[in-house]
Amino acid sequence: MRQLRYCGSDTFRVFDVDSPPPTPGQVRVDVAYSGICGTDLHIAHGHMDARVRPPAVIGHEMSGRVGALGPEVTGWSVDDPASLMLSRAYGTCPVCAGGHPYVCPDLTVYGVDAPGCMQQHWLVPATSLVALPGDLDLMAAALVEPTAVAVHDVARAGVQAGDQVLVVGGGPVGLLIAVVARAAGADVMVSEPDPGRRTIAADAGLRTVDPAGVDPTVAVSDWTGGAGVPVSFEVSSAPAGLNLAVEALAVRGRLCLVAIHAEPAPVDLNRMFLRELSVVGARLYQRADYERAVELVADGTVPTKDLISRVEPLTNGAAAFAALAGGGGVMKVLIDCQAA
Repeated sequence: MRQLRYCGSDTFRVFDVDSPPPTPGQVRVDVAYSGICGTDLHIAHGHMDARVRPPAVIGHEMSGRVGALGPEVTGWSVDDPASLMLSRAYGTCPVCAGGHPYVCPDLTVYGVDAPGCMQQHWLVPATSLVALPGDLDLMAAALVEPTAVAVHDVARAGVQAGDQVLVVGGGPVGLLIAVVARAAGADVMVSEPDPGRRTIAADAGLRTVDPAGVDPTVAVSDWTGGAGVPVSFEVSSAPAGLNLAVEALAVRGRLCLVAIHAEPAPVDLNRMFLRELSVVGARLYQRADYERAVELVADGTVPTKDLISRVEPLTNGAAAFAALAGGGGVMKVLIDCQAA
């Protein structure tokens, strides 16, 4: 079988290796499509070499079909369509016992701490699989995992029907948060400087604002009658985006931090004090979030065709990473793991 491996800063190679059989409790998944996410880009640029040791198979956004069952596996059959949750916890620490295994300090993350999905055949624990509807297109299903992130983010932020919500950053995760919040009954505005991404958001029926062309705080004030929004999401990873997400909030508003900030960013704590603002972090998701994401992708709530900008075969994986890193309105880039 073929594997795409990260071999050091911005370097990828295709390896031909044997495909071992699944061991007890494992399933072999024949990966159809693997998506590239922001974490994968951080790895590709060499920012996570202390944790990801090249040559490593990375990636965790995927769809595929069960190819073989290991001993002791029940509830699955060969050819079942499936996706996979990003991580697994061992369930013995106080965090897991408290019902939050997705933030376990000993979490194993696929594509980071364990081999990922950018390969033709992938051995994974059967307990990490999530079933997909039989009629769901596997290309669209590759977006289930990032949609689960958005489902969890919207729940963490406590979005309610009728809320006006600002999403700062209109990349793939930002757009997914926007459509999931809208599905919850919110009225959503997306702040995004890239015109291509703004067009995709507008085509999805979302309000948009260009922070480079219009003062977004003024746009939010006009939209909310000067009150500010009850919920904002910071998905830009930029200090200016964080400031906007705070400035836009109404009294007792909630800021949901989604993006990873590589460096500490200044925050106006006086504004948070004077307005009694709340801040919540949103890291991963639970199985219920994943199952809800399957529903949202399957019923067309998620505009998967608009989000998928490019598909490359596994043998052209380096170009797939370069396309996403190049920006220019590119949203999701998928790798076809079975293409010749």
